[in-house]
Amino acid sequence: MIQPIIMAGGTGSRLWPLSRTLHPKQFLSLISPNTMLQDTVSRLDGIAHDDPIIICNEDHRFIVAEQLRAKNYRHNGIILEPIGRNTAPAVALGALHAIASGNDPILFILAADHSITDIDAFILSVNKAINEASKGNLVTFGITPTSPETGYGYIKKGKPVSDYSFTVDKFVEKPNQAIAQSYIDSGDYFWNSGLFMFKASVFLRELGRFRPDILLACQRSFDNSKKDLDFIRLDESEFRECSDESVDFAVMEHTENAVVVPLNANWNDVGSWSALWDISDKDTNGNSSRGDNLLFETSNSYVHSQSRLVAAIGLDNTIIVETKDAVLVANKNSVQEVKSVVNELKRLNRHEYIQHKEVYRPWGMHEEIANGNRYHVKYVIVQPGKKIDTQVHYHRAEHWIIVSGTAKITNGDKTFLVTENESTYIPVGALHSLENPGKIPLELIEIQSGTYLNEDDIVRFVGNGMSKEQI
Repeated sequence: MIQPIIMAGGTGSRLWPLSRTLHPKQFLSLISPNTMLQDTVSRLDGIAHDDPIIICNEDHRFIVAEQLRAKNYRHNGIILEPIGRNTAPAVALGALHAIASGNDPILFILAADHSITDIDAFILSVNKAINEASKGNLVTFGITPTSPETGYGYIKKGKPVSDYSFTVDKFVEKPNQAIAQSYIDSGDYFWNSGLFMFKASVFLRELGRFRPDILLACQRSFDNSKKDLDFIRLDESEFRECSDESVDFAVMEHTENAVVVPLNANWNDVGSWSALWDISDKDTNGNSSRGDNLLFETSNSYVHSQSRLVAAIGLDNTIIVETKDAVLVANKNSVQEVKSVVNELKRLNRHEYIQHKEVYRPWGMHEEIANGNRYHVKYVIVQPGKKIDTQVHYHRAEHWIIVSGTAKITNGDKTFLVTENESTYIPVGALHSLENPGKIPLELIEIQSGTYLNEDDIVRFVGNGMSKEQI
């Protein structure tokens, strides 16, 4: 039985405006009704495996927990990275956590933001890789290339190890078009998928040989970690000492035991809007459309609307992506320049690259509806059995209007129930909390009014103490 480790970190910008720093593509529904993280977990169903270990950025912890909860997926721990340090430290942390129970499992390293649609072929390659990993080899999965892609790294295969695997001759970085074409013509190269399989002890041994500094920093940060509900919080000061290094650079390029197993399962890393168009279902005009769209005399285009009607007329080879606070229109051949848009948003200190109007919290979510100089309006969902911490605001008052469900509200020294079509008022400086004691989600409209409406005007009361929280 294998131990999956799903790497759900990363804050990619290539799929903006759907992908944001606080809500990147692995948490989006791009290809199926599920999110990419949920699809990654579900494709393990045909393989004997333990509950996966999830590794993610600390800022994404509530999204990960909620997306797993929504599908009733169990896990073997959610490890929170305080800062991104690439895949070698992430895999090391997963390996340390996996062997902490006294076992030495075969680890299957997956990225949460890849598309794999031929599940039977996927399972077949994984089972072949298990055979190689059980012998002490470090397995990487190579994708048989279908075109001279310049956005992927490549793996050159060496001598056959079996009738389904090869030694690794070398790893090569992203080539130019001519070199990529020569790789395709030779038949000796695979695309580098970034998926791996090996025993936990074997990876840690090889990491200790070639990058003992990374292993030491990960060991120290893990040894000083703390459990917080479903989360494992690393020691940040120790983890900051860790180098930013990929599994390829840290281990796979140096070990004598690297083996590549072909994976021909319609894999795609969904690295751009054009890549997403490539793998999406299309109509007779070559258009892929999601959401409320009307297309006239339009062809070979990708149109994704999230919150309103989008009409396109007389377009070809075009990307249109609409969200509640931004719209992208681009030629399909220029989608790599989306990063330039994100960089400009950062330079201008605009919020549109950071997060959507929806914000996920451990108790549910809230979405901005409207805001002005002295008011903010939010739509709030509190999940059954969840509670918003007792808190106080010194610059704003709040009106809560219950839309659905029942709220248990503490307002000052009074605690009472408020149900559908009822409301209550929280004055400035009043100690208050909100709880959903029911069996269905609690939905409400929150109207904030006052002289200062930023989210740092909140003091949370935890136990007998209090702390100022930056949300």
